[in-house]
Amino acid sequence: MSSDQSHQSVWLVTGASRGIGAAIVARAHQEGCRVVIVARGAEALSTAERLGPGAIAIQADVSDVAAAQGAIEKTMATFGRIDVVVNNAGVHRGGKVERLSPEDWQTVLNVNLTGALNMIRAAKPHLQPGSSIINIGAVVGFRGFPGDVAYASSKAGLSGMTNALAIEMGKQGITVNLVVPGLVLTDMTSGLSDAAMENMKAKIPMGRLGQDREVAEVVYWVSQSRYMTGATVPVDGGLMCSFGVVSP
Repeated sequence: MSSDQSHQSVWLVTGASRGIGAAIVARAHQEGCRVVIVARGAEALSTAERLGPGAIAIQADVSDVAAAQGAIEKTMATFGRIDVVVNNAGVHRGGKVERLSPEDWQTVLNVNLTGALNMIRAAKPHLQPGSSIINIGAVVGFRGFPGDVAYASSKAGLSGMTNALAIEMGKQGITVNLVVPGLVLTDMTSGLSDAAMENMKAKIPMGRLGQDREVAEVVYWVSQSRYMTGATVPVDGGLMCSFGVVSP
């Protein structure tokens, strides 16, 4: 996607009403792109209002096939194209395997993994050569963390999905990549105990939490890369390469 095209492109971002998703749509909008904010809650509407012209909100549950299809149809009716799909929607249900309920397990997979597939399947007929799909992963999809079996499994699944779809869509000129944030202070991570937070921070070589805008910067850059596909791009302050190392 050239710089001229980027100023007319349409981004659809799921889970975009807050946190990393909101930072991604803000960055794309700042670059002159039109943005579609997809989220379940009413916060999507206020996020779109705050951004102003060129931003619309669609309240939809990505785990619902019909809702995902409806979001794509509304995007096409409004803007007539889709250039970048960012699968950021996610839920977290913790608990070690013996305490994790079947309902929580299924909820996490339905939103984090199946939800991404629903959006991709609905969007694919409208994607042109030069389009980009970016899935948002997590460090725990690659490195073990006790009590995170559902979330880790869903994010590991996104990695496999990214690789398979990169091959499937490569000849169509559509790139599919995975961006992996590290420990970023959002509503989701704010539920961690102080002890867990300090334990994680001690493993980050850069010695601090990430900021959602830092992830958004990398997501935007990935969307512009035309020859990179099937890649895993960490934005984690070095966490993945030092996971499990005890700081001196």
